[in-house]
Amino acid sequence: MELNELKKLNDCSETEAVSVLEKFIATNSQVFSFPNLDVEVKKECVEAILLWLKKPQIAPKTSIACLQAFRILSRDKANMQSLTSEKALATLITVAGIEHYATQDVDAATLTIFDGDQSVMVEAQKCLCNVIFNSIEAQRYCCKSGCVVGVVQRLKTYGDPDVQFDVKFFDMRILFLLTALPTCIETRPKVRYELHGFTYLMEVLDLTLRDAESQETDLADQQVELCAEILKILFNLTISMEKKSVDEEEEAHCMRLVSILHDLLMSKIMSSDKRDDLQSHIVNLLINIPADFYEELLTPMVEDDKSMDCKDVEYDGKNMEAINVILEFLDHRLDSSSKSLKESLAPILHCLCEACRHNRAIRKFCRLKVLPPLRGEVKQLPEQGHSLRNKLCKLLTSPVTSVKDLVAHFIFILCKENVNRMVKYTGYGNCAGLLAQFGLLKLGDSGQRKGDYSSNSEDSETEEYAELKDQVNPITGRWEPSKSDPMAGMSDEQKEYEAEQLLNSIDKLQRQGIIQPCRVGEDGKPEPVEHVLELLEGQGAAGGAEAPECD
Repeated sequence: MELNELKKLNDCSETEAVSVLEKFIATNSQVFSFPNLDVEVKKECVEAILLWLKKPQIAPKTSIACLQAFRILSRDKANMQSLTSEKALATLITVAGIEHYATQDVDAATLTIFDGDQSVMVEAQKCLCNVIFNSIEAQRYCCKSGCVVGVVQRLKTYGDPDVQFDVKFFDMRILFLLTALPTCIETRPKVRYELHGFTYLMEVLDLTLRDAESQETDLADQQVELCAEILKILFNLTISMEKKSVDEEEEAHCMRLVSILHDLLMSKIMSSDKRDDLQSHIVNLLINIPADFYEELLTPMVEDDKSMDCKDVEYDGKNMEAINVILEFLDHRLDSSSKSLKESLAPILHCLCEACRHNRAIRKFCRLKVLPPLRGEVKQLPEQGHSLRNKLCKLLTSPVTSVKDLVAHFIFILCKENVNRMVKYTGYGNCAGLLAQFGLLKLGDSGQRKGDYSSNSEDSETEEYAELKDQVNPITGRWEPSKSDPMAGMSDEQKEYEAEQLLNSIDKLQRQGIIQPCRVGEDGKPEPVEHVLELLEGQGAAGGAEAPECD
């Protein structure tokens, strides 16, 4: 139907207006742009819709039809002026039930969530989400109009069973947009400190977990979706958090938040896709939290845990199940090809690196899971197989540099930044890039460790590995049977001839720009040579003392 018909809404009865709106909605339900719509016509259509919304005592059906038509028009990013005028935005905020009446005491402000039909509120919230996302003017107005205060204040009502899920969800979607978009960056400290939004958001998470626990059920999809939206907002509020020094109040908040994240990791979720999404948001948020608080992810082993078969998640008297969940999440993402490597793996690896570097118990538990003592598997390449170690080693030569570096860092930390141990588990060829980056090509052990590692621990070699150790090729990291000497039976003249041929081939490739020969410099990093004969200089230099094979 013609859009011009919307201009005639004010000349219709309520029944006729609903009929006109429903025809427009049905015709344009899948339309996302109106390139041929005149600006003035669009303005008149919006004004007609707003006039109906402001009329007293109209039926919820009429309000919903008006808002759905408004939402369809708001999909088009072009010519948003009529949709984002102060009159339009103020109307949407009022109908959404988040209009804030300023008083001297923020907590004394009154919100009347039940003044109208909640289905109408949800449609208004959807319209607000669209215009906030598409318009800088709408973002600025909503940040300054009290809309943010209204949403935070309504958080306090979420314990009321009469508050519908959609109202909560779109509240959180609005708050997420207003704390994420660059135009609204000043909203973050206001929500966190002035409005105490950090506390209220954590309370909603806690309330959701307790509701599922009291009913002895898994978290339903809607509950997971609400938690995910809240975690996204908490990520925005903590993204600029100072990690080195936190005051007493922030320390309490961090401890409580990580404890709640532990409970979310441990919660049972009906849908595997929802579980993956929730765990992703948990990991993202953990990255923003100072690593000293990761201790809250661990809980003491109690008698009930010990009576159950929990040996796989027990370490040093602590229940490591939450860490095990993160490792399983990493394993799942390693097997999944639905997302890019950087998007799917980088946050998890970053989180695990921080946790293992700052928490000895977490590192040692992850070491047992990722780099268990080598046995018969030493007969295959480190990157071959289906274990977590094999999958990670395979990524050490990935073209995605950010992922490759994070994997290397993670394994290096698990090896207590010990070069020899790293080579033992990955092979020199796989970890050469990391060693070159850290200037460790010349060292038998790391001269400058970043982590706080114990000075000694128990020997981790197995009998199977000890028997094969002398035949393990350090370059590939795999046991290889003894091979005959290819130069056996050659005279010295023949050996010299083959060496000259090899040097000539390398020199030719270098002059053609195909390769660039390097040698290890004094800083432990590779440095290019101008001529291949320079590679022969200093061949007898010591490479560093061999570090003991220990935990």
